Amino acid sequence: MTTSKITAAQLGKTGPTVSRIGLGGMGMSGAYGAADEAESTATIHAALDSGIDLIDTGDFYGAGHNEMLIGKAIAERTREDLVLSVKFGGLRGPDGAFVGFDNRPKAVKNFLAYSLQRLGVDYIDVYRPARLDPEVPIEDTVGALAELVEQGYIRHIGLSEVGAETLRKAAAVHPIADLQIEYSVLSRGIEADILPTARALGIGITAYGVLSRGLLSDTFRAGGEFAPGDFRAHSPRFQGTNLTDNVRLVDALAEIAAAKGVSVAQLAIAWVLAKGSDIIPVIGARRRERLPEILGTLDISLSAEELATIEAAAPPERVAGDRYEAGQMAILDSER
Repeated sequence: MTTSKITAAQLGKTGPTVSRIGLGGMGMSGAYGAADEAESTATIHAALDSGIDLIDTGDFYGAGHNEMLIGKAIAERTREDLVLSVKFGGLRGPDGAFVGFDNRPKAVKNFLAYSLQRLGVDYIDVYRPARLDPEVPIEDTVGALAELVEQGYIRHIGLSEVGAETLRKAAAVHPIADLQIEYSVLSRGIEADILPTARALGIGITAYGVLSRGLLSDTFRAGGEFAPGDFRAHSPRFQGTNLTDNVRLVDALAEIAAAKGVSVAQLAIAWVLAKGSDIIPVIGARRRERLPEILGTLDISLSAEELATIEAAAPPERVAGDRYEAGQMAILDSER
């Protein structure tokens, strides 16, 4: 696979230096339906060979399956050449349903012990609670993480889906490398307060949902269907008239992409890349064949006029449906 050299950027003022695009592992463990483990492993290898060194996972992705998959895939690689970002704290029942979040200091240490074992490593580069635990002050959670930094089990502390005030509280306890949060042409809520606060505090952004879980691609414009187990079958933006309305926005973006000679997915990734060198898109890919398209975005430049045209084609007020179903939205500190 031939691509342009991948540039690097630092996560915030205190975080690690990472490839300008990261690889997200969630889709490799059943979130979008059955995945091919051999192909997923080959995709991880191909991504690393191409220069992508940031791999993002969560200990609850497939109830530990994703960490074990990644652990096997990186077993023969040089540890120092990888940047592992891991989310913890999500609690799941045997049926796969989320049953809450646990960010108590003793739970943090327990979760980390299991992640280190499943990944087959002796430290994690960026470790972060998946969500804010409303029953545990963020200062207590970050304090426990700071102890683990001192002990060498983690290198940096990150956060996920928290609001500006929580960022301030956390940063007062220990430097925060980055905030992982949804950010895309169709999800621009962080621009009002969260992104400016992160920048003021020297906290980087790892952006997930850059393709809005496949909306910002040709999949649903072509009438794509959900595989068994695909969580999008219950996601508001993919339901009924919401999906119809959102596909119209994607159609408008596709016209802009076609005029520029790129795919709508490439346009969406390039838009996030253009919003600042402190923002690292984390793209989920389950197959090697997607990597050239993803990496090709590094060669796409967007002018200020083009950025404005893209944003005008998909104004936030016209995006139909919330990012998550009601129960999940209610626990998002970033949405308060």
